Amino acid sequence: MSTDTPASVHRCGHIAIVGRPNVGKSTLLNRLIGQKLAITSHKPQTTRHSIIGVNSVPGAQFIYVDTPGIHRRGGQAMNRYLNRTAKSVLAGVDAVLFVVEALVWSEEDQIVRDALREAGVPVIAVVNKVDKVQDKGRLLPYLAQLSERLELEAVVPVSARSGEHVERIEPLLAPLLPEGEALYPEDQLTDRSSRFLAAELVREQLTRLYDKEIPYALTVAIEQFEEHERLLRIHALVRVEKESQKAILIGRGGAALKEASRRARKAMEKLFGKKIYLRVWVKVDKSWSADEQALARLGYRDD
Repeated sequence: MSTDTPASVHRCGHIAIVGRPNVGKSTLLNRLIGQKLAITSHKPQTTRHSIIGVNSVPGAQFIYVDTPGIHRRGGQAMNRYLNRTAKSVLAGVDAVLFVVEALVWSEEDQIVRDALREAGVPVIAVVNKVDKVQDKGRLLPYLAQLSERLELEAVVPVSARSGEHVERIEPLLAPLLPEGEALYPEDQLTDRSSRFLAAELVREQLTRLYDKEIPYALTVAIEQFEEHERLLRIHALVRVEKESQKAILIGRGGAALKEASRRARKAMEKLFGKKIYLRVWVKVDKSWSADEQALARLGYRDD
């Protein structure tokens, strides 16, 4: 995407993508960098970690930070971790993309707005899911109300799912970033390891395939990641909180887990460009999401 930045000036900066759960933040990140990087589903709180996505173009490098949805659900250790992760990102960025859903304004949107006011960084509002609005005339008063609720650099209506108008975002972002050299190599897309991305792809398929409490009761760790010339050999361990959840994940004769593994393997082959040997098994760990120490042990750390 062209940024209309003069050739003699190079800009580079960090941009937080924030919003309440399930407004399309991860889908927007994937669209902006042109690569499936962050996992997505229709279920709230799919994103659990901040993840960096890098888009390098002539004249600028945009370093996006996708964040968990800021929410007010529950007081468990995982909920507290998600909110801390999302809000802490605001302290170290140059600009923010505040993602909201077209024609929707909730109490959780207000919580995000209040956090942005405290942060005092330049904000562009990205109004997502406009493709679902049949009468586009209804958008005008909604866009006006957004500008009244928070001081904004710009408001951009988009559909992250289809890509509609997403190309308008970076030309508006570029002037908000400081002048400076690129922080990442031109061909680098993220700061996350292949092991992390593999674990996320397994969790994505489990989140999509299962309903009710199952997606929120599991976490995935990569126990083995062996890279060969044309093959990646990956062993993934899924932790759940109850024996009943383990039985549901595995399914009759192991059919359910085999299907989730098949889908995850295909996603990995597309991302890594290699043949994947994937083995997935399930273990019950009743305490994994219950306290801060257990979360930290499994990689849910504030750093």
